[in-house]
Amino acid sequence: MAKLYLIPTPVGNLEDITLRALRLLKEVDLILAEDTRTSAKLLKHYDIHTPVISHHKFNEHQQVDRIADRIANGENVALISDAGTPGISDPGFLLTRTCIERGIPTECLPGATAFVPALVNSGFPCDRFCFEGFLPQKKGKQKKLNELAAETRTLIFYESPFRLAKTLLQMSEIFGPSRPACVAREISKVFEEYHHGTLQELATHYAACPPKGEIVLIVAGKLSSSPCDSSGEDVSSQV
Repeated sequence: MAKLYLIPTPVGNLEDITLRALRLLKEVDLILAEDTRTSAKLLKHYDIHTPVISHHKFNEHQQVDRIADRIANGENVALISDAGTPGISDPGFLLTRTCIERGIPTECLPGATAFVPALVNSGFPCDRFCFEGFLPQKKGKQKKLNELAAETRTLIFYESPFRLAKTLLQMSEIFGPSRPACVAREISKVFEEYHHGTLQELATHYAACPPKGEIVLIVAGKLSSSPCDSSGEDVSSQV
């Protein structure tokens, strides 16, 4: 029976893809790509000539039933995003849910996703964490940060380089300026870097030195063991 395959693609280095992913991309009848121009680089590198059509947040609602019909009629389809695992801050959920509801088999391969290496390499606890992806913009952003201020698990966010300094400043105001954080930039790429500091320090740094590239922001959770010192000052973020 035909199947929908959710296939992770490299977040940076093109070698960060599994052998099974490459085999399936060659064997399926159709590849759905978030941006066909971006995916063309990967497919060309590995000499993959499977037909490709675009599938992104602006057309997925119109396409899901038609694609599900194709799978139900015997075509194996692979879904890939520009980088990482489909469905993680990328299109994928809607098509997967539709296939499951219609009894169409789905399979997600293990593979690359940006937040996992960023978390593990940040030095913050990674046994328990809270992945938030991209924060809401405008009014919803402050509300969400207020909700997360007391979260004790390590917090993980994706952020645009153009909004990073402002986000760090807002977090500094809401979480406290001394809360430790780490900015992971350009994971698995030539200019990969990790910058540690307090939220205030990082906000000041990136306001003066605007970053480029893909950003993963890791923020320490609020310590719950000693919420206040003798003066009543919140010291929960100190380590």
